[in-house]
Amino acid sequence: MKVLLANPETSRSFYDFAGIIDDEPYELECLQAHLAGKGIESQIWDGQFDKDFRKAFLDYNPDAVYFCGRTRQENFIKEYCKFCKECSGADSDDSEEEGQQAGKAGKKGFIRQFVRKLKDPKYTEIKMPGDSEKQSFADNSLNMGNGGNTSVNGRVTARRQVITIVGGIHAQNCPERFREDYIDYIVSTFDPEAVSGIIEGKDPEEIAGLSWKVSDKIAVAKLGSETNGTSCSQIGANDGTRGQTDSNNGTCWRSNAKVPYDIRNMPWADRSNFYKYGAKYCYLELRPIAVIRTAYSCPYSCAFCYRNRLNCHRYTARDIEDVVNEIESIDCENIYIVDDDFLVNIHRLERFIELIKQRNIRKKYVCFGRADFIAKYPHVIKKLAQIGFYYILTGLEYIENRRLNDTDKRNDVNTNVRALRTCREFGIKMMGMFITDLDFTAHDFSNLYKWIRHFDLRHVAISIYTPEMCLENFADYVDRLITTDPAEWDYLHVVAKPEKMSVRKYYFHYHILLIKLFLRAQRQGVYDFMDYKAFIRSFLKNLFSFGG
Repeated sequence: MKVLLANPETSRSFYDFAGIIDDEPYELECLQAHLAGKGIESQIWDGQFDKDFRKAFLDYNPDAVYFCGRTRQENFIKEYCKFCKECSGADSDDSEEEGQQAGKAGKKGFIRQFVRKLKDPKYTEIKMPGDSEKQSFADNSLNMGNGGNTSVNGRVTARRQVITIVGGIHAQNCPERFREDYIDYIVSTFDPEAVSGIIEGKDPEEIAGLSWKVSDKIAVAKLGSETNGTSCSQIGANDGTRGQTDSNNGTCWRSNAKVPYDIRNMPWADRSNFYKYGAKYCYLELRPIAVIRTAYSCPYSCAFCYRNRLNCHRYTARDIEDVVNEIESIDCENIYIVDDDFLVNIHRLERFIELIKQRNIRKKYVCFGRADFIAKYPHVIKKLAQIGFYYILTGLEYIENRRLNDTDKRNDVNTNVRALRTCREFGIKMMGMFITDLDFTAHDFSNLYKWIRHFDLRHVAISIYTPEMCLENFADYVDRLITTDPAEWDYLHVVAKPEKMSVRKYYFHYHILLIKLFLRAQRQGVYDFMDYKAFIRSFLKNLFSFGG
Protein backbone atom coordinates (compact mmCIF):
# COMPACT_ATOMS: atom_id res chain seq x y z
CA MET A 1 0.00 0.00 0.00
CA LYS A 2 1.18 3.49 -0.87
CA VAL A 3 -0.27 6.59 0.76
CA LEU A 4 -0.04 10.14 -0.55
CA LEU A 5 -0.08 12.64 2.33
CA ALA A 6 -1.46 15.91 0.97
CA ASN A 7 -1.25 19.45 2.32
CA PRO A 8 -3.39 21.58 -0.04
CA GLU A 9 -2.56 25.16 -0.88
CA THR A 10 -4.24 27.79 1.31
CA SER A 11 -5.12 30.20 -1.48
CA ARG A 12 -4.95 30.74 -5.23
CA SER A 13 -4.70 34.49 -5.03
CA PHE A 14 -2.06 36.97 -3.89
CA TYR A 15 -4.26 37.81 -0.93
CA ASP A 16 -2.38 35.73 1.62
CA PHE A 17 1.11 35.64 3.10
CA ALA A 18 2.66 32.94 0.94
CA GLY A 19 6.42 33.41 0.88
CA ILE A 20 6.24 35.37 4.14
CA ILE A 21 4.96 32.69 6.51
CA ASP A 22 5.06 29.13 5.15
CA ASP A 23 4.87 26.34 7.71
CA GLU A 24 6.41 22.92 7.39
CA PRO A 25 3.57 20.29 7.22
CA TYR A 26 4.57 18.91 10.59
CA GLU A 27 1.44 16.83 11.16
CA LEU A 28 2.02 14.98 7.89
CA GLU A 29 5.69 14.45 8.71
CA CYS A 30 4.78 12.86 12.03
CA LEU A 31 2.20 10.69 10.28
CA GLN A 32 4.80 9.70 7.69
CA ALA A 33 7.15 8.59 10.47
CA HIS A 34 4.35 6.57 12.07
CA LEU A 35 3.43 4.88 8.78
CA ALA A 36 7.08 4.03 8.13
CA GLY A 37 7.16 2.30 11.49
CA LYS A 38 4.25 0.17 10.30
CA GLY A 39 6.00 -0.67 7.04
CA ILE A 40 3.61 1.51 5.00
CA GLU A 41 5.15 3.56 2.19
CA SER A 42 4.10 7.21 1.95
CA GLN A 43 5.02 10.45 0.24
CA ILE A 44 4.17 14.07 1.12
CA TRP A 45 2.73 16.51 -1.40
CA ASP A 46 2.95 20.12 -0.19
CA GLY A 47 0.63 22.39 -2.15
CA GLN A 48 2.35 25.49 -0.80
CA PHE A 49 5.11 24.95 -3.35
CA ASP A 50 4.06 22.12 -5.66
CA LYS A 51 0.95 23.50 -7.38
CA ASP A 52 0.09 20.45 -9.49
CA PHE A 53 -1.73 17.89 -7.37
CA ARG A 54 -2.88 15.97 -10.45
CA LYS A 55 0.69 15.28 -11.55
CA ALA A 56 1.79 14.30 -8.04
CA PHE A 57 -1.16 11.92 -7.73
CA LEU A 58 -0.65 10.30 -11.12
CA ASP A 59 3.11 10.03 -10.76
CA TYR A 60 2.93 8.41 -7.34
CA ASN A 61 -0.17 6.30 -8.12
CA PRO A 62 -1.18 5.82 -4.46
CA ASP A 63 -3.66 3.36 -2.99
CA ALA A 64 -4.88 5.99 -0.52
CA VAL A 65 -4.67 9.75 -0.11
CA TYR A 66 -4.80 11.50 3.26
CA PHE A 67 -5.61 15.22 3.30
CA CYS A 68 -5.26 17.57 6.22
CA GLY A 69 -6.00 21.27 6.45
CA ARG A 70 -7.88 24.13 8.02
CA THR A 71 -11.22 25.70 7.21
CA ARG A 72 -9.90 27.82 4.36
CA GLN A 73 -8.53 24.68 2.67
CA GLU A 74 -11.85 22.85 2.67
CA ASN A 75 -12.70 23.60 -0.97
CA PHE A 76 -9.33 22.36 -2.17
CA ILE A 77 -9.54 19.18 -0.08
CA LYS A 78 -12.93 18.35 -1.56
CA GLU A 79 -11.79 19.21 -5.06
CA TYR A 80 -8.81 16.90 -4.81
CA CYS A 81 -10.87 14.10 -3.24
CA LYS A 82 -13.25 14.29 -6.21
CA PHE A 83 -10.31 14.10 -8.58
CA CYS A 84 -8.95 11.01 -6.82
CA LYS A 85 -12.30 9.25 -7.13
CA GLU A 86 -12.73 10.30 -10.75
CA CYS A 87 -9.34 8.85 -11.55
CA SER A 88 -10.35 5.58 -9.95
CA GLY A 89 -13.69 5.58 -11.75
CA ALA A 90 -15.71 5.95 -8.59
CA ASP A 91 -18.60 8.31 -7.87
CA SER A 92 -17.67 10.72 -10.67
CA ASP A 93 -21.20 11.32 -11.94
CA ASP A 94 -22.71 11.60 -8.49
CA SER A 95 -19.95 13.95 -7.34
CA GLU A 96 -20.42 16.34 -10.25
CA GLU A 97 -24.22 16.38 -9.89
CA GLU A 98 -23.91 16.92 -6.15
CA GLY A 99 -21.48 19.78 -6.71
CA GLN A 100 -23.90 21.48 -9.11
CA GLN A 101 -26.73 21.11 -6.60
CA ALA A 102 -24.57 22.52 -3.83
CA GLY A 103 -23.68 25.49 -5.98
CA LYS A 104 -27.36 26.24 -6.57
CA ALA A 105 -28.15 25.98 -2.87
CA GLY A 106 -26.28 29.20 -2.11
CA LYS A 107 -26.38 31.15 1.09
CA LYS A 108 -30.09 30.60 1.78
CA GLY A 109 -29.73 26.84 1.53
CA PHE A 110 -26.77 26.86 3.90
CA ILE A 111 -28.61 29.00 6.45
CA ARG A 112 -31.68 26.74 6.29
CA GLN A 113 -29.46 23.73 6.93
CA PHE A 114 -27.68 25.43 9.81
CA VAL A 115 -30.93 26.53 11.47
CA ARG A 116 -32.21 22.99 11.05
CA LYS A 117 -29.17 21.70 12.86
CA LEU A 118 -29.71 24.14 15.71
CA LYS A 119 -33.30 22.97 16.13
CA ASP A 120 -32.55 19.25 15.76
CA PRO A 121 -29.34 17.97 17.40
CA LYS A 122 -29.71 14.71 15.48
CA TYR A 123 -29.22 16.55 12.21
CA THR A 124 -25.49 16.85 11.58
CA GLU A 125 -25.15 17.35 7.83
CA ILE A 126 -24.27 20.92 6.81
CA LYS A 127 -22.90 21.71 3.39
CA MET A 128 -21.40 25.09 2.70
CA PRO A 129 -21.14 25.59 -1.05
CA GLY A 130 -17.89 27.25 -2.10
CA ASP A 131 -17.07 29.35 -5.10
CA SER A 132 -14.27 26.94 -5.93
CA GLU A 133 -16.72 24.61 -7.68
CA LYS A 134 -15.76 26.56 -10.78
CA GLN A 135 -12.16 25.42 -10.32
CA SER A 136 -12.92 21.68 -10.10
CA PHE A 137 -10.56 19.29 -11.79
CA ALA A 138 -13.61 17.56 -13.28
CA ASP A 139 -13.06 19.30 -16.62
CA ASN A 140 -12.42 18.31 -20.21
CA SER A 141 -8.95 17.03 -19.39
CA LEU A 142 -10.61 14.08 -17.63
CA ASN A 143 -12.00 11.41 -19.95
CA MET A 144 -13.69 8.36 -18.48
CA GLY A 145 -14.21 6.61 -21.81
CA ASN A 146 -11.30 4.19 -21.99
CA GLY A 147 -13.13 0.97 -21.25
CA GLY A 148 -12.12 0.28 -17.67
CA ASN A 149 -9.24 2.77 -17.57
CA THR A 150 -9.05 6.47 -16.85
CA SER A 151 -7.29 8.89 -19.17
CA VAL A 152 -6.01 12.14 -17.74
CA ASN A 153 -4.29 14.51 -20.15
CA GLY A 154 -3.64 11.57 -22.44
CA ARG A 155 -2.17 9.36 -19.73
CA VAL A 156 -3.97 6.09 -19.08
CA THR A 157 -4.07 4.76 -15.54
CA ALA A 158 -5.70 1.65 -14.15
CA ARG A 159 -9.19 2.19 -12.81
CA ARG A 160 -9.20 1.23 -9.15
CA GLN A 161 -10.66 2.42 -5.93
CA VAL A 162 -8.44 4.99 -4.27
CA ILE A 163 -9.22 5.49 -0.59
CA THR A 164 -9.78 9.14 0.35
CA ILE A 165 -9.21 10.15 3.98
CA VAL A 166 -9.60 13.62 5.48
CA GLY A 167 -8.09 14.70 8.78
CA GLY A 168 -6.55 17.77 10.37
CA ILE A 169 -7.88 20.51 12.62
CA HIS A 170 -10.94 21.40 10.51
CA ALA A 171 -12.03 17.77 10.24
CA GLN A 172 -11.54 17.36 13.97
CA ASN A 173 -13.78 20.34 14.72
CA CYS A 174 -16.34 19.97 11.92
CA PRO A 175 -16.30 16.38 10.63
CA GLU A 176 -19.84 16.72 9.26
CA ARG A 177 -18.58 19.14 6.60
CA PHE A 178 -16.72 16.32 4.86
CA ARG A 179 -19.55 13.80 4.65
CA GLU A 180 -19.44 13.48 0.88
CA ASP A 181 -19.71 10.54 -1.52
CA TYR A 182 -16.15 11.05 -2.71
CA ILE A 183 -14.70 10.92 0.82
CA ASP A 184 -14.36 7.52 2.46
CA TYR A 185 -13.10 8.31 5.97
CA ILE A 186 -12.96 11.33 8.27
CA VAL A 187 -10.37 11.28 11.04
CA SER A 188 -11.25 13.44 14.06
CA THR A 189 -8.28 12.59 16.25
CA PHE A 190 -4.57 13.36 16.44
CA ASP A 191 -3.86 9.64 16.87
CA PRO A 192 -1.95 8.41 13.76
CA GLU A 193 -3.17 4.88 14.51
CA ALA A 194 -6.50 5.93 13.01
CA VAL A 195 -4.90 6.40 9.57
CA SER A 196 -2.66 3.34 9.74
CA GLY A 197 -5.66 1.32 10.97
CA ILE A 198 -7.59 2.25 7.82
CA ILE A 199 -4.67 1.30 5.59
CA GLU A 200 -4.16 -2.01 7.39
CA GLY A 201 -7.85 -2.90 7.00
CA LYS A 202 -8.76 -2.68 10.66
CA ASP A 203 -12.47 -2.81 11.50
CA PRO A 204 -13.67 0.84 11.50
CA GLU A 205 -15.75 0.10 14.60
CA GLU A 206 -12.48 -0.32 16.50
CA ILE A 207 -10.90 3.00 15.46
CA ALA A 208 -11.63 5.86 17.87
CA GLY A 209 -12.46 9.23 16.36
CA LEU A 210 -13.26 7.78 12.93
CA SER A 211 -16.26 8.52 10.72
CA TRP A 212 -16.98 6.28 7.75
CA LYS A 213 -19.85 5.72 5.37
CA VAL A 214 -21.96 2.62 4.98
CA SER A 215 -23.23 3.08 1.42
CA ASP A 216 -24.30 -0.48 0.66
CA LYS A 217 -28.10 -0.71 0.88
CA ILE A 218 -27.95 -4.10 2.59
CA ALA A 219 -25.53 -2.74 5.19
CA VAL A 220 -27.75 0.29 5.79
CA ALA A 221 -30.78 -1.96 6.15
CA LYS A 222 -28.81 -4.14 8.58
CA LEU A 223 -27.95 -1.10 10.67
CA GLY A 224 -31.63 -0.28 10.82
CA SER A 225 -32.54 -3.79 11.94
CA GLU A 226 -29.78 -3.74 14.57
CA THR A 227 -31.42 -0.69 16.12
CA ASN A 228 -35.02 -1.95 15.82
CA GLY A 229 -35.80 0.43 12.99
CA THR A 230 -34.18 3.43 14.62
CA SER A 231 -33.06 5.99 12.06
CA CYS A 232 -29.37 6.17 11.29
CA SER A 233 -29.16 9.62 12.85
CA GLN A 234 -30.06 8.05 16.21
CA ILE A 235 -27.57 5.17 16.04
CA GLY A 236 -25.04 5.14 18.82
CA ALA A 237 -26.89 7.13 21.44
CA ASN A 238 -25.68 4.63 24.03
CA ASP A 239 -22.55 3.12 22.51
CA GLY A 240 -20.54 6.22 21.66
CA THR A 241 -21.16 6.07 17.92
CA ARG A 242 -23.50 8.08 15.75
CA GLY A 243 -24.56 7.82 12.15
CA GLN A 244 -26.70 9.82 9.79
CA THR A 245 -28.59 8.92 6.63
CA ASP A 246 -28.24 11.09 3.54
CA SER A 247 -31.74 11.32 2.11
CA ASN A 248 -30.40 11.80 -1.42
CA ASN A 249 -28.63 8.47 -1.77
CA GLY A 250 -29.26 6.51 1.42
CA THR A 251 -25.64 6.71 2.53
CA CYS A 252 -25.21 6.22 6.24
CA TRP A 253 -22.27 7.78 8.07
CA ARG A 254 -21.18 6.26 11.33
CA SER A 255 -18.89 8.00 13.80
CA ASN A 256 -16.98 6.52 16.70
CA ALA A 257 -16.54 8.56 19.82
CA LYS A 258 -13.39 10.64 20.04
CA VAL A 259 -10.82 9.97 22.72
CA PRO A 260 -7.95 12.29 23.70
CA TYR A 261 -4.54 11.36 22.35
CA ASP A 262 -1.39 11.41 24.46
CA ILE A 263 1.15 13.39 22.42
CA ARG A 264 3.96 11.49 24.14
CA ASN A 265 3.12 8.56 21.86
CA MET A 266 3.66 10.56 18.67
CA PRO A 267 6.92 9.74 16.83
CA TRP A 268 9.35 12.43 15.83
CA ALA A 269 8.65 14.00 12.47
CA ASP A 270 10.27 12.55 9.35
CA ARG A 271 12.14 15.67 8.16
CA SER A 272 12.97 14.45 4.64
CA ASN A 273 10.25 16.68 3.20
CA PHE A 274 11.58 19.64 5.20
CA TYR A 275 15.11 19.17 3.91
CA LYS A 276 13.76 18.82 0.36
CA TYR A 277 12.21 22.31 0.33
CA GLY A 278 14.82 23.97 2.54
CA ALA A 279 14.57 27.75 2.81
CA LYS A 280 11.03 27.84 1.42
CA TYR A 281 9.74 27.13 4.94
CA CYS A 282 9.89 30.46 6.71
CA TYR A 283 8.56 32.71 9.42
CA LEU A 284 9.24 36.26 8.22
CA GLU A 285 13.04 36.67 7.99
CA LEU A 286 13.77 33.36 9.73
CA ARG A 287 14.37 30.90 6.90
CA PRO A 288 14.52 28.01 6.81
CA ILE A 289 12.54 27.33 9.97
CA ALA A 290 11.61 23.88 11.27
CA VAL A 291 8.36 23.22 13.11
CA ILE A 292 7.98 21.26 16.32
CA ARG A 293 4.98 20.68 18.57
CA THR A 294 5.33 19.97 22.27
CA ALA A 295 1.65 19.94 23.33
CA TYR A 296 -1.89 19.50 22.04
CA SER A 297 -4.82 21.79 22.82
CA CYS A 298 -4.81 24.83 25.12
CA PRO A 299 -5.52 25.08 28.85
CA TYR A 300 -7.38 28.39 28.41
CA SER A 301 -10.88 29.04 27.07
CA CYS A 302 -11.06 32.32 25.15
CA ALA A 303 -14.57 32.75 23.74
CA PHE A 304 -13.47 33.43 20.15
CA CYS A 305 -11.03 30.51 19.86
CA TYR A 306 -11.54 26.81 19.19
CA ARG A 307 -8.04 25.66 20.19
CA ASN A 308 -9.05 24.47 23.64
CA ARG A 309 -11.65 22.20 21.95
CA LEU A 310 -8.97 20.18 20.22
CA ASN A 311 -8.03 16.73 21.50
CA CYS A 312 -11.37 16.42 23.34
CA HIS A 313 -10.57 19.54 25.41
CA ARG A 314 -7.56 17.69 26.84
CA TYR A 315 -4.24 19.54 27.17
CA THR A 316 -1.39 17.05 26.89
CA ALA A 317 2.33 17.82 26.75
CA ARG A 318 5.48 15.94 25.74
CA ASP A 319 8.28 15.22 28.16
CA ILE A 320 10.55 18.23 27.84
CA GLU A 321 13.67 16.05 27.59
CA ASP A 322 12.20 14.43 24.48
CA VAL A 323 11.46 17.87 23.03
CA VAL A 324 15.03 19.03 23.52
CA ASN A 325 16.36 15.78 22.04
CA GLU A 326 14.35 16.37 18.88
CA ILE A 327 15.36 20.04 18.63
CA GLU A 328 19.00 19.03 18.95
CA SER A 329 18.58 16.51 16.12
CA ILE A 330 17.13 19.00 13.62
CA ASP A 331 19.62 20.37 11.12
CA CYS A 332 18.19 23.88 11.20
CA GLU A 333 19.07 26.94 13.27
CA ASN A 334 15.50 28.25 13.47
CA ILE A 335 12.76 26.44 15.39
CA TYR A 336 9.03 27.31 15.34
CA ILE A 337 7.23 25.86 18.38
CA VAL A 338 3.62 25.69 17.21
CA ASP A 339 1.94 24.85 20.52
CA ASP A 340 -1.17 26.95 20.97
CA ASP A 341 0.63 28.30 24.04
CA PHE A 342 4.18 27.26 24.89
CA LEU A 343 4.42 29.49 27.97
CA VAL A 344 2.20 27.41 30.23
CA ASN A 345 4.12 25.53 32.92
CA ILE A 346 6.93 27.53 34.51
CA HIS A 347 8.70 24.43 35.88
CA ARG A 348 8.65 22.79 32.45
CA LEU A 349 10.07 25.97 30.90
CA GLU A 350 12.82 26.20 33.52
CA ARG A 351 13.83 22.62 32.72
CA PHE A 352 13.73 23.40 28.98
CA ILE A 353 16.06 26.36 29.49
CA GLU A 354 18.39 24.29 31.67
CA LEU A 355 18.67 21.50 29.06
CA ILE A 356 19.25 23.89 26.16
CA LYS A 357 22.09 25.54 28.11
CA GLN A 358 23.61 22.24 29.24
CA ARG A 359 23.82 20.98 25.67
CA ASN A 360 24.95 24.32 24.29
CA ILE A 361 22.20 24.28 21.64
CA ARG A 362 22.37 27.52 19.69
CA LYS A 363 19.21 28.22 17.72
CA LYS A 364 16.56 30.90 17.32
CA TYR A 365 13.01 30.18 18.47
CA VAL A 366 9.48 31.35 17.70
CA CYS A 367 6.58 30.46 19.99
CA PHE A 368 3.09 31.50 21.08
CA GLY A 369 2.72 32.88 24.59
CA ARG A 370 0.14 34.77 26.63
CA ALA A 371 0.75 38.33 27.80
CA ASP A 372 -0.15 37.58 31.43
CA PHE A 373 2.57 34.92 31.65
CA ILE A 374 5.16 37.26 30.11
CA ALA A 375 4.22 40.05 32.53
CA LYS A 376 4.19 37.75 35.56
CA TYR A 377 7.49 35.96 34.93
CA PRO A 378 9.94 38.47 33.44
CA HIS A 379 12.91 36.47 34.82
CA VAL A 380 11.83 33.48 32.70
CA ILE A 381 11.46 35.68 29.61
CA LYS A 382 14.99 36.96 30.22
CA LYS A 383 16.31 33.39 30.29
CA LEU A 384 14.37 32.52 27.13
CA ALA A 385 15.97 35.50 25.40
CA GLN A 386 19.39 34.29 26.48
CA ILE A 387 18.92 30.90 24.84
CA GLY A 388 17.68 32.35 21.55
CA PHE A 389 13.96 33.15 21.70
CA TYR A 390 13.45 35.61 18.86
CA TYR A 391 9.69 36.06 18.39
CA ILE A 392 6.88 35.52 20.88
CA LEU A 393 3.47 35.61 19.19
CA THR A 394 1.05 37.15 21.68
CA GLY A 395 -2.70 37.59 21.41
CA LEU A 396 -3.18 41.15 22.65
CA GLU A 397 -6.58 41.09 20.88
CA TYR A 398 -7.98 44.50 21.90
CA ILE A 399 -6.97 47.86 23.33
CA GLU A 400 -10.07 48.20 25.54
CA ASN A 401 -10.72 46.22 28.70
CA ARG A 402 -14.43 45.87 27.99
CA ARG A 403 -13.67 43.95 24.81
CA LEU A 404 -11.09 41.78 26.56
CA ASN A 405 -13.62 40.99 29.29
CA ASP A 406 -16.18 39.93 26.69
CA THR A 407 -13.78 37.32 25.31
CA ASP A 408 -13.11 35.62 28.65
CA LYS A 409 -9.43 36.32 28.01
CA ARG A 410 -8.78 36.85 31.73
CA ASN A 411 -6.38 39.63 30.88
CA ASP A 412 -6.34 43.43 30.69
CA VAL A 413 -4.70 46.21 28.70
CA ASN A 414 -2.18 47.13 31.40
CA THR A 415 -0.91 43.55 31.47
CA ASN A 416 -0.54 43.65 27.70
CA VAL A 417 1.58 46.79 27.96
CA ARG A 418 3.78 45.27 30.67
CA ALA A 419 4.29 42.17 28.54
CA LEU A 420 5.23 44.28 25.53
CA ARG A 421 7.79 46.21 27.56
CA THR A 422 9.19 43.01 29.10
CA CYS A 423 9.86 41.50 25.67
CA ARG A 424 11.45 44.73 24.46
CA GLU A 425 13.65 44.96 27.56
CA PHE A 426 15.18 41.54 26.90
CA GLY A 427 15.43 41.84 23.13
CA ILE A 428 12.57 39.54 22.14
CA LYS A 429 10.35 40.70 19.28
CA MET A 430 6.69 40.52 20.27
CA MET A 431 4.31 39.84 17.40
CA GLY A 432 1.18 41.54 18.73
CA MET A 433 -1.96 39.92 17.34
CA PHE A 434 -5.14 42.02 17.29
CA ILE A 435 -8.76 41.51 16.25
CA THR A 436 -10.95 44.09 14.51
CA ASP A 437 -14.47 43.44 15.78
CA LEU A 438 -17.55 43.54 13.60
CA ASP A 439 -18.90 46.49 15.60
CA PHE A 440 -15.81 48.62 14.88
CA THR A 441 -16.29 52.20 13.79
CA ALA A 442 -13.85 54.33 11.81
CA HIS A 443 -12.76 55.73 15.17
CA ASP A 444 -11.91 52.22 16.46
CA PHE A 445 -9.68 51.49 13.47
CA SER A 446 -7.91 54.82 13.94
CA ASN A 447 -7.45 54.31 17.69
CA LEU A 448 -5.92 50.89 17.14
CA TYR A 449 -3.24 52.37 14.90
CA LYS A 450 -2.57 55.17 17.40
CA TRP A 451 -2.19 52.64 20.24
CA ILE A 452 0.28 50.55 18.23
CA ARG A 453 2.29 53.65 17.33
CA HIS A 454 2.18 55.05 20.89
CA PHE A 455 3.61 51.87 22.42
CA ASP A 456 6.01 51.40 19.50
CA LEU A 457 4.84 47.87 18.74
CA ARG A 458 6.77 47.06 15.58
CA HIS A 459 5.46 43.61 14.67
CA VAL A 460 1.70 43.43 14.29
CA ALA A 461 -0.88 41.02 12.86
CA ILE A 462 -4.46 42.22 12.38
CA SER A 463 -7.28 39.69 11.99
CA ILE A 464 -10.90 40.41 11.14
CA TYR A 465 -13.22 38.80 13.67
CA THR A 466 -14.37 35.52 12.15
CA PRO A 467 -17.03 33.43 13.92
CA GLU A 468 -15.76 29.86 14.09
CA MET A 469 -18.10 27.23 12.66
CA CYS A 470 -17.46 24.80 15.51
CA LEU A 471 -18.28 27.20 18.36
CA GLU A 472 -21.71 27.69 19.92
CA ASN A 473 -21.70 31.44 19.25
CA PHE A 474 -21.62 30.78 15.50
CA ALA A 475 -25.42 30.58 15.74
CA ASP A 476 -25.46 34.25 16.70
CA TYR A 477 -23.97 35.17 13.32
CA VAL A 478 -25.71 32.76 10.97
CA ASP A 479 -28.32 35.32 9.88
CA ARG A 480 -25.58 37.88 9.23
CA LEU A 481 -23.39 35.74 6.99
CA ILE A 482 -22.47 37.44 3.74
CA THR A 483 -20.52 34.49 2.34
CA THR A 484 -20.70 30.74 2.57
CA ASP A 485 -17.31 30.09 1.02
CA PRO A 486 -15.02 28.40 3.59
CA ALA A 487 -12.01 29.80 1.71
CA GLU A 488 -12.87 33.17 3.25
CA TRP A 489 -12.50 31.84 6.80
CA ASP A 490 -8.90 33.08 6.71
CA TYR A 491 -9.25 36.05 9.10
CA LEU A 492 -8.59 38.41 6.18
CA HIS A 493 -12.18 38.48 4.92
CA VAL A 494 -15.44 39.75 6.39
CA VAL A 495 -17.77 36.76 6.59
CA ALA A 496 -20.60 38.33 8.66
CA LYS A 497 -22.22 41.72 8.19
CA PRO A 498 -20.61 44.50 10.28
CA GLU A 499 -22.88 46.31 12.73
CA LYS A 500 -22.01 49.97 12.23
CA MET A 501 -20.96 50.34 8.62
CA SER A 502 -21.32 48.66 5.27
CA VAL A 503 -19.09 45.79 4.26
CA ARG A 504 -17.41 48.03 1.71
CA LYS A 505 -16.62 50.72 4.28
CA TYR A 506 -15.39 48.14 6.76
CA TYR A 507 -12.93 46.77 4.20
CA PHE A 508 -11.89 50.32 3.34
CA HIS A 509 -10.94 51.16 6.94
CA TYR A 510 -9.33 47.74 7.47
CA HIS A 511 -7.07 48.14 4.44
CA ILE A 512 -6.24 51.75 5.36
CA LEU A 513 -5.05 50.38 8.72
CA LEU A 514 -2.91 47.74 7.00
CA ILE A 515 -1.39 50.30 4.61
CA LYS A 516 -0.48 52.62 7.49
CA LEU A 517 1.11 49.74 9.42
CA PHE A 518 3.09 48.56 6.39
CA LEU A 519 4.33 52.07 5.62
CA ARG A 520 5.38 52.49 9.25
CA ALA A 521 7.17 49.13 9.22
CA GLN A 522 8.93 50.10 6.00
CA ARG A 523 10.22 53.33 7.55
CA GLN A 524 11.51 51.35 10.53
CA GLY A 525 13.11 48.66 8.35
CA VAL A 526 11.17 45.94 10.10
CA TYR A 527 10.50 43.72 7.08
CA ASP A 528 13.34 44.51 4.72
CA PHE A 529 13.12 41.02 3.20
CA MET A 530 9.56 41.71 2.02
CA ASP A 531 8.33 43.28 -1.22
CA TYR A 532 6.52 46.21 0.39
CA LYS A 533 5.37 47.68 -2.89
CA ALA A 534 3.60 44.49 -3.95
CA PHE A 535 1.68 44.23 -0.68
CA ILE A 536 0.78 47.92 -0.58
CA ARG A 537 -0.41 47.77 -4.20
CA SER A 538 -2.57 44.80 -3.23
CA PHE A 539 -4.04 46.67 -0.25
CA LEU A 540 -4.73 49.74 -2.37
CA LYS A 541 -6.50 47.61 -4.94
CA ASN A 542 -8.56 45.94 -2.24
CA LEU A 543 -9.68 49.30 -0.85
CA PHE A 544 -12.29 49.47 -3.55
CA SER A 545 -12.67 45.92 -4.80
CA PHE A 546 -13.83 44.19 -1.59
CA GLY A 547 -17.40 44.39 -0.38
CA GLY A 548 -18.71 46.01 -3.52
